[in-house]
Amino acid sequence: MVDAVAAEWRKLRSVRSTYWVLAVTAVFTGFVLLLAVQMAHVWDGLSAERRADLLLRPLQELGGWVASLCLAVLGVLFITSEYRTGMIRTSLTALPRRRTLLLAKAAVIGAVALVAGEAVTVGSFLGTRAVIGGRPFPDQKASIAHDLPGFLVAGTVVPVFALLGLSLGVLLRSTAGSLVSVVFLWHVLPLLVFQLPEPWSERIGSVMPGGLAHQIAGLGAENSIYGDLLPSGTAAAVLIGYALIPLGLAAFILVRRDA
Repeated sequence: MVDAVAAEWRKLRSVRSTYWVLAVTAVFTGFVLLLAVQMAHVWDGLSAERRADLLLRPLQELGGWVASLCLAVLGVLFITSEYRTGMIRTSLTALPRRRTLLLAKAAVIGAVALVAGEAVTVGSFLGTRAVIGGRPFPDQKASIAHDLPGFLVAGTVVPVFALLGLSLGVLLRSTAGSLVSVVFLWHVLPLLVFQLPEPWSERIGSVMPGGLAHQIAGLGAENSIYGDLLPSGTAAAVLIGYALIPLGLAAFILVRRDA
């Protein structure tokens, strides 16, 4: 297993798409900080009444939201590129145990996505707090130590999307089809759920991937398209299920289907 993980790590480092995806993630984090600079200037020009309505947290969460898509794309490309080039046959010749191959890929992409996700979510949070300085935004009155755990939890959503992308790549064996499916699950489906009548919009929204981090951290979901119904432990179990159930299905299909 160790050798398989090392081989998959070398594969991931050898393709340009890895660096492009990570570069886009980093650039967008910088864009979030630039928007924070703009918000700080806007704050300085507002009256006290209007400042009460200016929230910084949606901007802080934007980096992790986009990072989920970027690493999901990387998860898709990590496997569909092998199907497209025919390298999957070489991989299976070198490592005939298909479940081990998939687990090695999952370990590598999951670890990379976790590091990238934590870097983006924590970096966006700390960076925007540094940019606004002492300006008392209404949703930034708590200390950094109080808010930081919530962003650390939010970073764990990114590897879930990366593993979901990997699983879809195995199941569909199509880059385009897998990317469309990822975007649907990442953004389109939550918007459709939000349009449902109450209480179904809140009930179904509470199990959407993007809203689970708030519930795991015990935070509210105000001003969000997601509901806030699940206790922390249940939300954590649902988030893990989003990663493991598709991966288990992908392993089942991979073993029983020709390369």
